[in-house]
Amino acid sequence: MPSTTDVDELHQLIEDLRKCVTSVIAKHGECPSTRRIVNDAERILNGIHRLDIDIEELELKRGLGQHTACTQMIQIPDIEYDHDFWRDVDHEGIGGQNGACARAARNGKRR
Repeated sequence: MPSTTDVDELHQLIEDLRKCVTSVIAKHGECPSTRRIVNDAERILNGIHRLDIDIEELELKRGLGQHTACTQMIQIPDIEYDHDFWRDVDHEGIGGQNGACARAARNGKRR
Protein backbone atom coordinates (compact mmCIF):
# COMPACT_ATOMS: atom_id res chain seq x y z
CA MET A 1 0.00 0.00 0.00
CA PRO A 2 1.27 3.50 -0.74
CA SER A 3 2.16 5.78 2.12
CA THR A 4 0.05 8.79 3.06
CA THR A 5 2.47 11.21 1.40
CA ASP A 6 2.20 9.23 -1.84
CA VAL A 7 -1.58 9.47 -1.68
CA ASP A 8 -1.39 13.20 -0.95
CA GLU A 9 0.82 13.58 -4.01
CA LEU A 10 -1.72 11.63 -6.07
CA HIS A 11 -4.45 14.02 -4.92
CA GLN A 12 -2.35 16.99 -6.01
CA LEU A 13 -1.57 15.41 -9.36
CA ILE A 14 -5.20 14.59 -10.10
CA GLU A 15 -6.16 18.16 -9.21
CA ASP A 16 -3.53 19.41 -11.68
CA LEU A 17 -4.86 16.98 -14.28
CA ARG A 18 -8.40 18.27 -13.82
CA LYS A 19 -7.20 21.85 -14.32
CA CYS A 20 -5.39 20.81 -17.52
CA VAL A 21 -8.48 18.98 -18.79
CA THR A 22 -10.61 22.07 -18.14
CA SER A 23 -8.08 24.16 -20.05
CA VAL A 24 -8.08 21.74 -23.02
CA ILE A 25 -11.88 21.79 -23.17
CA ALA A 26 -11.87 25.61 -23.08
CA LYS A 27 -9.42 25.68 -26.02
CA HIS A 28 -10.78 22.88 -28.18
CA GLY A 29 -14.40 22.68 -27.15
CA GLU A 30 -16.38 19.63 -26.23
CA CYS A 31 -15.95 16.74 -28.64
CA PRO A 32 -15.67 12.95 -28.31
CA SER A 33 -11.94 13.05 -27.60
CA THR A 34 -12.20 15.68 -24.84
CA ARG A 35 -15.13 13.78 -23.29
CA ARG A 36 -12.94 10.67 -23.21
CA ILE A 37 -10.23 12.65 -21.41
CA VAL A 38 -12.78 13.92 -18.87
CA ASN A 39 -14.03 10.36 -18.31
CA ASP A 40 -10.46 9.08 -17.90
CA ALA A 41 -9.68 11.80 -15.34
CA GLU A 42 -12.87 10.95 -13.41
CA ARG A 43 -11.98 7.25 -13.46
CA ILE A 44 -8.53 8.04 -12.04
CA LEU A 45 -10.12 10.22 -9.36
CA ASN A 46 -12.51 7.40 -8.41
CA GLY A 47 -9.55 5.04 -8.15
CA ILE A 48 -7.77 7.43 -5.80
CA HIS A 49 -10.91 7.74 -3.65
CA ARG A 50 -11.12 3.93 -3.50
CA LEU A 51 -7.45 3.85 -2.48
CA ASP A 52 -8.23 6.30 0.36
CA ILE A 53 -11.01 4.01 1.56
CA ASP A 54 -8.80 0.91 1.37
CA ILE A 55 -6.01 2.61 3.30
CA GLU A 56 -8.44 3.75 6.00
CA GLU A 57 -9.88 0.23 6.33
CA LEU A 58 -6.40 -1.28 6.50
CA GLU A 59 -5.34 1.17 9.22
CA LEU A 60 -8.47 0.34 11.24
CA LYS A 61 -7.76 -3.39 10.92
CA ARG A 62 -4.21 -2.86 12.13
CA GLY A 63 -5.37 -0.56 14.90
CA LEU A 64 -3.43 2.37 13.47
CA GLY A 65 -6.37 4.67 12.77
CA GLN A 66 -7.56 7.22 15.26
CA HIS A 67 -10.50 5.77 17.08
CA THR A 68 -13.11 8.15 18.40
CA ALA A 69 -15.01 5.42 20.23
CA CYS A 70 -14.41 5.04 23.93
CA THR A 71 -12.83 1.75 24.97
CA GLN A 72 -14.15 1.96 28.52
CA MET A 73 -16.27 -1.01 29.61
CA ILE A 74 -19.85 -0.25 30.57
CA GLN A 75 -21.19 -2.25 33.49
CA ILE A 76 -24.68 -3.65 32.88
CA PRO A 77 -26.50 -4.47 36.10
CA ASP A 78 -27.75 -8.03 36.69
CA ILE A 79 -31.03 -6.86 38.17
CA GLU A 80 -34.31 -8.09 36.70
CA TYR A 81 -35.99 -5.74 34.22
CA ASP A 82 -39.56 -4.62 34.77
CA HIS A 83 -41.95 -7.01 32.98
CA ASP A 84 -43.58 -4.09 31.12
CA PHE A 85 -40.22 -3.56 29.41
CA TRP A 86 -40.64 -6.86 27.57
CA ARG A 87 -44.36 -6.54 26.74
CA ASP A 88 -45.17 -7.44 23.08
CA VAL A 89 -41.62 -8.67 22.45
CA ASP A 90 -41.42 -11.97 20.60
CA HIS A 91 -38.92 -14.68 21.44
CA GLU A 92 -36.41 -15.07 18.57
CA GLY A 93 -36.45 -18.83 18.50
CA ILE A 94 -40.23 -19.16 18.67
CA GLY A 95 -41.41 -16.40 16.40
CA GLY A 96 -44.37 -14.03 16.59
CA GLN A 97 -46.49 -15.42 19.43
CA ASN A 98 -47.65 -12.30 21.24
CA GLY A 99 -47.05 -9.34 18.94
CA ALA A 100 -49.34 -7.47 16.57
CA CYS A 101 -48.51 -9.79 13.66
CA ALA A 102 -49.59 -12.85 15.65
CA ARG A 103 -52.88 -11.15 16.66
CA ALA A 104 -53.54 -10.20 13.04
CA ALA A 105 -52.84 -13.78 11.94
CA ARG A 106 -55.26 -15.15 14.54
CA ASN A 107 -57.92 -12.70 13.37
CA GLY A 108 -57.32 -13.57 9.70
CA LYS A 109 -56.04 -10.11 8.77
CA ARG A 110 -52.82 -9.33 6.92
CA ARG A 111 -50.64 -6.34 7.64
